[in-house]
Amino acid sequence: MIKAIKATLFEKIILIFLILLGIFAFSFFFIFKNKCLFIKDYDPNTINFERPENIAILNAPCGNVIIELYPEISPKAVERFKTLINAKAYDNVALHRVIKDKLVQGGDLEFGKKGNLDYGKIGTGKSGLGTISSEVDGDFEYTRGSVGLARTFKMDTEDSQFFIILKDEPLFEGEYTPVGKVIYGIEVLEKIKFIRNYENILRPDFINTFRMLN
Repeated sequence: MIKAIKATLFEKIILIFLILLGIFAFSFFFIFKNKCLFIKDYDPNTINFERPENIAILNAPCGNVIIELYPEISPKAVERFKTLINAKAYDNVALHRVIKDKLVQGGDLEFGKKGNLDYGKIGTGKSGLGTISSEVDGDFEYTRGSVGLARTFKMDTEDSQFFIILKDEPLFEGEYTPVGKVIYGIEVLEKIKFIRNYENILRPDFINTFRMLN
């Protein structure tokens, strides 16, 4: 006959400790891996906008980034932006340039498409619609959440690429064409993949969809 052996108090404490350690390790792994866990995903259909015709929704890995466009400030730039959004041109395009806590850039339609990335050329691609004239506005304040069109070192070279700043950038004022500002969901952009000490991203995050509200 086999006798049952009772665990000692010390053994019970060790067992409880190991169970708690396992629960903690699993929870930590889940939270660490799920970078979007505490990010609010805004539903634009539950928000009342004063100018719904100028609201654009960029859906990224952690949720929606809701942007108000400013056609009264940069009519040509906003028209180009809306044209590309309505054509679904930004869908599955890389957010290829990210500076932590400072800037997120994407919109290379030629070399930034998912499944067809060209790391050697990304950031230089074009839309096929040609460049547009710069519409720099010295009175526009590039505060956190501002959206502008990227360009080369020369003026009048804006096309499809855009950036969103994550901190105030007064030096951008009068230098880059503004198109709008993030009004909800900027924390989604703070979770975009970045590489410390590098601006261009290997295996970047992508824009899922980009749509006008109306």
